[in-house]
Amino acid sequence: MEDESLVVFITAPSEEIAEKIADLLVKQKLAACVNLWSPIYSVYSWEGKVCKDEEVLMLVKTRASLFEDRLIPAVKSIHPYQLPEIIGLPIRIGLPGYLEWILQSTQPVSDHS
Repeated sequence: MEDESLVVFITAPSEEIAEKIADLLVKQKLAACVNLWSPIYSVYSWEGKVCKDEEVLMLVKTRASLFEDRLIPAVKSIHPYQLPEIIGLPIRIGLPGYLEWILQSTQPVSDHS
């Protein structure tokens, strides 16, 4: 079965932290590309309160096989949030060459280098 491409949404409290996460993911070949979208304004429920914060939204292009065992632990290792948003959505359709580039730019799960 061919590995599927994903877009992963991650929020961070600042551009500095988002850049550190993006650098880590791309350097470790856990992501082909990370877009930083800033600022976004988040309204959310946390510990019984309604919170409102400016954040940075990261759009990460990766492969599905890296998501749970490699990408999530890498993000959590440097993310300051107790419970960071890390949501993976399959890319069902896209420019074939771009989708192939995502797979070529990330390491297969069998490659532990």
